[in-house]
Amino acid sequence: MTGAPARRGRPRDASRDRALLEATMAVLTESGYRALTTAAVASRAGVSTATLYRRWPSKEVMVVDAAAAYAQELTTHTDTGTLEGDLRVLLRDKAASLTGKEGGVLQTLIGEARHNTPLAEALTNTFVLPMRRRMEEITKRAAERGEIPPVEHADLLGDLVLGPMVSRFFLTPLPPDQVDAATAAKTADRLLPFLLRAVGHKGHA
Repeated sequence: MTGAPARRGRPRDASRDRALLEATMAVLTESGYRALTTAAVASRAGVSTATLYRRWPSKEVMVVDAAAAYAQELTTHTDTGTLEGDLRVLLRDKAASLTGKEGGVLQTLIGEARHNTPLAEALTNTFVLPMRRRMEEITKRAAERGEIPPVEHADLLGDLVLGPMVSRFFLTPLPPDQVDAATAAKTADRLLPFLLRAVGHKGHA
């Protein structure tokens, strides 16, 4: 009897991935998307460009992954036991991420994505689709608890989170001193009743 085949190559080093993503964010913040090169990121991280391409097939995927890694730190997939609690956490998470370091990066990437299809696809896969799936999960749990009726096309509800947030923080001119963690949380809480009504919550008819 033969044993299981050995894995080829060495396992990926999570700390190395983290360092590369941090270097990507640093170069992106300093130089902007168009001026960012894999060579500059590799130099900042102290690795070869070949190391980058073994992990990410393109500049677009590398940059979006870097922003997503930062956003993940601010995201808590918590089941609070109520629809209102779940949506409050979701809205506050997203508000915090869009007004933090990720927010400035996303503003740049969204502008570039208009004429860069690979970048647009990477943004959709990394930011839009996970939000839609999360809203599906939240509303499904709420329906099972009897808080709301089953929601048809629940995936579209993710856009009801992203749309107002992008409008508020990206499209509405706000002084820098008004875009902080406290303001972000207040904005999220103000949006909460509207989102509850949109999903048919009994207390917000």
